[in-house]
Amino acid sequence: MKNTIAERIQDFLKQFPPFDILKKEELLAISKQIRVCYVEKGDYIFKQDKPCHDEFYIVREGAVGLYRGFNSNQSLVDICDTGDLFGLRIMIIKKNYRMSAIADEESIVYSIPAKIFEPYIEENKEVNRFLLNTFATHARNYYTETEKGKRIDNTISIEAAKDLSALRSISYHKKPVTCSLDTSAQEIARKITKKKASYAVVVDDNKFPVGIITDSDLRAKVGTGLFPLTSLATKVMTSPVVTYPKKLTVAEAQIALIKHGISHLCITKEGTQTSKLIGILSEHDLLVSFGNNPSVLIKEINRIRKLEKLRYIRKQVEKLLKSYLEQDIPTAHILHIISEINDALVARIIELSIKEMPAKPIVKFSFLVLGSQGRREQLLLTDQDNAIVFEDVAKENYKSTQDYFLKLASKITKGLHTIGFEYCPAEMMASNPRWCMSVSKWETQFRDWMTIPTNESTLLSSIFFDFQHVYGDVALADRLSEVVFDGVNKSNRFLSLLGVSALQKPSPLGFFKQFLVEQNGEHKDTFDIKTRAMMVLIDAARILTLSYNLKGVNNTLQRYEKLAELEPKNAALFDSCAKAFRVLIKFRTRQGLLHNDSGRFIKLNTLSKNDKLRLKRCFKPIRDIQELLRVRFQLKSLM
Repeated sequence: MKNTIAERIQDFLKQFPPFDILKKEELLAISKQIRVCYVEKGDYIFKQDKPCHDEFYIVREGAVGLYRGFNSNQSLVDICDTGDLFGLRIMIIKKNYRMSAIADEESIVYSIPAKIFEPYIEENKEVNRFLLNTFATHARNYYTETEKGKRIDNTISIEAAKDLSALRSISYHKKPVTCSLDTSAQEIARKITKKKASYAVVVDDNKFPVGIITDSDLRAKVGTGLFPLTSLATKVMTSPVVTYPKKLTVAEAQIALIKHGISHLCITKEGTQTSKLIGILSEHDLLVSFGNNPSVLIKEINRIRKLEKLRYIRKQVEKLLKSYLEQDIPTAHILHIISEINDALVARIIELSIKEMPAKPIVKFSFLVLGSQGRREQLLLTDQDNAIVFEDVAKENYKSTQDYFLKLASKITKGLHTIGFEYCPAEMMASNPRWCMSVSKWETQFRDWMTIPTNESTLLSSIFFDFQHVYGDVALADRLSEVVFDGVNKSNRFLSLLGVSALQKPSPLGFFKQFLVEQNGEHKDTFDIKTRAMMVLIDAARILTLSYNLKGVNNTLQRYEKLAELEPKNAALFDSCAKAFRVLIKFRTRQGLLHNDSGRFIKLNTLSKNDKLRLKRCFKPIRDIQELLRVRFQLKSLM
């Protein structure tokens, strides 16, 4: 007798991935096991923080909202409508739900048992690839903050994800930390500590991996007293291990870690547990691998045609930044990745703005980003600082040429504002005629700042001399660099005045080692981490690299690295300055993400005692580098 309900379910499922991949008889077998659920508006399918079900879901009719939070503090993350899957990823991870699924309207939902579908994940390559791509992107249709609350399809393309995840091999550690079966827990702990690792793979006499001991295993099993320090590896290890061959893709690694709920994969010669261990791959390695290749986001940026979708990309960058901070990825690496994506966003906005102009640019030009973005240190969305330099033209054509680029700049700055970069309160933007000029006028401006320094010119040069070319003719930007270094070589006084500016920055601590806070204004009683701490380190690095004519090195950390090479006797000081800057920029970024602002003004009463101590430890290098500037440029006589 025919099962007409199962056939109807089968007819519905075959329209949507990954079910459209399956054979007719396979799909019918699944359909026979599916439970049909009717849910009224407001009913829960599952709840956040509750154990996950042994089934996942697809919407047949209606709409199901995915919400994060509880009660009145719930926020909508996604809407699932006809054909959309939900609950599959968490079912594979087998952890508590991270969101609640609530019917947004009267709905019919199909419930698909895990035990029925899991064999197809294992055995069907096309189904497996679908899941790899879905999990690799971490993205589906999200809501953006439009005035009407309309949903915009912001999906990162599967094609882009394949380039990064499904096809690219991943790097792994080729010298894994190992121990034998009869090694004691105490010896393993010492070895892990010495090697600065988070694991030790237990191998037998054939070098086959038989188990793994992570630092969390040692904490949970030995640190709690469950096992004594003298326990052998066989007692403490997790076994069996999960093994893969060396030709492992990023996406395969990601889904393997998710599926098995583990933090390390063992790479063996044959990809089996009975072959020689040749490497180890950790969650940290996977994250670094994603970070080293921002191809997915950048490729998506280059194909997007609407600013709203670029805004979504920048939101994704914020999520990426949060994950990097949570995983404690090195600061230099974070700065590089976020800067690459920011530059791509700016360049794409310029391209879209040019298309909106009645004609293409009539002469060559260069679009420059300044300040923190110019130093490639802008992690959070802060104010815009940018400029345009265009080719010299005949005097009678200057005004019309400048007018063209001012109109273009207005579109660019508006586009940057749309995706989250605030307008500069001081109007240090290319839409300001002062900062949109021909290359000759820029050269004259730079020379004036350096030969007739004033308080304003010293401030402006500290911003504009950290410029970075992001679009157009780089030769125009290079001409300005030559002017800067030529001016430095001709005038020691200019560097001295920059040094005085660095020494005059307000101190972070008072006489009794207490934090000095703002005394009035909207930020009263807060600590200004930018002005009182970070800017001194930034200014000092800039001044010293200018004095050495170090071209093409704008980033503060890279500047201190180069200075340490040039001055071995001061290498320890420059290294401590770099370490302090890394702590400060991460601290500010975490504060900004926590409070949804620039992170500049910190309420000290929200910090733990440990956080305050970490900040204070950064202030000694600040005093030391100020003293170096004072002595080297003989600044006492100028103050």
